[in-house]
Amino acid sequence: MTDPNAALIQRFYEAFQRSDAEAMAACYAPDVEFSDPVFGVLRGREAADMWRMLLSRASEFSLTFSDIKTVGQTATANWVASYRFSQTGRKVVNRVTSRFAIRDGLIFEHRDSFDLWTWSRQALGLKGWLLGWSSFVQKKIRAQASKGLRAYRQQLKK
Repeated sequence: MTDPNAALIQRFYEAFQRSDAEAMAACYAPDVEFSDPVFGVLRGREAADMWRMLLSRASEFSLTFSDIKTVGQTATANWVASYRFSQTGRKVVNRVTSRFAIRDGLIFEHRDSFDLWTWSRQALGLKGWLLGWSSFVQKKIRAQASKGLRAYRQQLKK
């Protein structure tokens, strides 16, 4: 791969496949801004710590990625993560589209998009099927994710 931006994104996802959060974090600029439907907006080390937390808790995890495309200093990719959701033990297959902005050979903006209702139906079961579309349940999902990340980051400080 001769495009350095495509190589960066490939390196990021290959690290993700290996559950190597440190190698993923090394692809991020110190001031990276990450966002997705569950965690919302995370900045800097907080984004890398999210990957550290998720991969440290991952069970039956596998990942595939495809369609890396670059235009100038931007990139897109698709990926599918399969794992057992730690809070319920339910199997999840999450299909994600990512957009990246790259500066000085590092990712400084990372936006993941996926259907939160589809995710909640898999992760939460009946509650997700019945109420995962609602803003109330989606807010609870986000609050729980934020709480979990804060607790994980507190443990890192000890």
